Amino acid sequence: MGGALKKLVAVASCALALTSCASTSYQEAAMQASDIGDQKTATSLARKEVARFTGPDHCSSTNNLNCGTLALAYGTLASYQILDRDRAGGEESFRNARQALRLVDAASKASATAMVYRDVSEAYWKMGDRARAIDVFKDGRNAGADMYLYMSSAARAVDPQAADPPPDEPPSTGRPKVFAGMPAPAKAD
Repeated sequence: MGGALKKLVAVASCALALTSCASTSYQEAAMQASDIGDQKTATSLARKEVARFTGPDHCSSTNNLNCGTLALAYGTLASYQILDRDRAGGEESFRNARQALRLVDAASKASATAMVYRDVSEAYWKMGDRARAIDVFKDGRNAGADMYLYMSSAARAVDPQAADPPPDEPPSTGRPKVFAGMPAPAKAD
């Protein structure tokens, strides 16, 4: 099957998945589109995911239940825009993600911060802008991101041992499947 036909089939599958199941996230379809290299479709779908969580009923100073989800959606949108060579759009979405992060509940803030900054850093790294990727990593570290940030390429470039968690902190198991309303993980004694 040719490359263009493969992309068309994959994008059609994403669209079909969205129309056949109302609860399916635009994010899933965006990830599938990005995986096959269709960053324009990924960006379009990520914008729809952001729209689902935008507004005072989802993220505001009086209701911050979905602020983490909104920050993650903006961070993912930023990464797709950067991968699509839309640096200005990516930086704007990254700014919006950081604004949403300011409203995230303290129990989830370090994890959400790590995910946003790691995604954006990785996008810059993949596009060859190592300096910006490292700056984003350092900014995330200064913003209080948890160990997930240290799984980035920029972290390994800054300090190859930084990718290893300290002995008293277990390694991250990756992204949580559900973010909104998720309780803080219990600390092991």
